[in-house]
Amino acid sequence: MTDTTTPAASLGMVTIDCEDAAAMASFYSAVLGWPVAYQGEGYAMLQQGDQRLGFGETPDYQRPSWPDDGHKQFHLDLAGEDVEATVARCVELGATKPEQQPGETWTVLLDPAGHPFCVTNLANWG
Repeated sequence: MTDTTTPAASLGMVTIDCEDAAAMASFYSAVLGWPVAYQGEGYAMLQQGDQRLGFGETPDYQRPSWPDDGHKQFHLDLAGEDVEATVARCVELGATKPEQQPGETWTVLLDPAGHPFCVTNLANWG
């Protein structure tokens, strides 16, 4: 029987593929308030405490096509106290708001590399 109570590993970081790592790091640094911990040739990383978010430039990167054909690669769920204000600030920082909005309690935005992310109210997470 396999022991499922002892983890085999821990999540060290999430890395997002993109065209411009520095631009993505700048965008998410402003959105999340996390400092850029590293920026080098084709790669950048944010770090807040023990949480890390990386951005890696990928040859022949293809933007996600959400909602067309449903080819999103992943999405982040971000929470704020005021969804409308958070959405407005993210758009000001470079996000775009697609016309199609599938939910009532969250708003879908696209980051500068085209990856969808959702903004919802922190209270919704109980």
